[in-house]
Amino acid sequence: MSTSGHRFTKGHGTENDFVILPDPDGELDLPPAEVARLCDRRAGIGADGVLRVVRAKAAGLPDEGAEWFMDYRNADGSLAEMCGNGLRVFARYLVDSGFAAPGDFPVATRAGVKAVSLGATGDVTVDMGAPVVFAPSEAVLRGAVHRGLKVSMGNPHLACLIESDVAALDLSEEPEFSSVDFPEGVNVEFFRPVGERHVTMRVHERGSGETRSCGTGAVATAVAAAVAAGLDPLRAPSSWTVDVLGGRVDVLFDGATSFLRGPAVLVADGVLR
Repeated sequence: MSTSGHRFTKGHGTENDFVILPDPDGELDLPPAEVARLCDRRAGIGADGVLRVVRAKAAGLPDEGAEWFMDYRNADGSLAEMCGNGLRVFARYLVDSGFAAPGDFPVATRAGVKAVSLGATGDVTVDMGAPVVFAPSEAVLRGAVHRGLKVSMGNPHLACLIESDVAALDLSEEPEFSSVDFPEGVNVEFFRPVGERHVTMRVHERGSGETRSCGTGAVATAVAAAVAAGLDPLRAPSSWTVDVLGGRVDVLFDGATSFLRGPAVLVADGVLR
């Protein structure tokens, strides 16, 4: 089935925005070129990515207790393992559309099943899982070398601590990185501490370019900030505030897993031509 005549919803999480396509029975044909067309900000609807809402069974996934699968595509049409902001928006859409009741429920992603918690309105909290921390690596931005920490949130990140104001960075081009460390590409975050367990961050996402926010990137940044402060987020509970261009999210570590809490807003509904 093509997307012509198909209904869509537009939503965002701290201005990381998405086209949401309900496809409960997995009937949509969604090639990369069609995703890119929908995400085009001049010739399409405009978004950082597409969230296809499909039942896990219809997607051919094994029964792991989740009724719904978040099929996330980057703006260039490439597949992505996980998206924290997208998952909050996905969960809000399920509740708003009547596909799920407010409360706690699991959602399947390419990075595994994630638990979400939300009311009929308000912020959404996602159990992002335990971060996996690797050795440091480097990003090169316009000739400047930035050391960072390699972190996996189901998708790859390189979170770089910088001393200057992140607002001064030019992220119009993709930072250079080690293809050995990141053979499938990487989301690169640049962050700076601005207070007690409080950082400001900007991000260049693989397949999308600079975005106004990145949920998995916020968690990876909090991990790197904790390590830089001499803390072990995988052992000691802590909470962090992460300011992004599109607003603010909270990251919490309980010693076993990580949680991301923030807004999820549905802004429009329509029909594709």
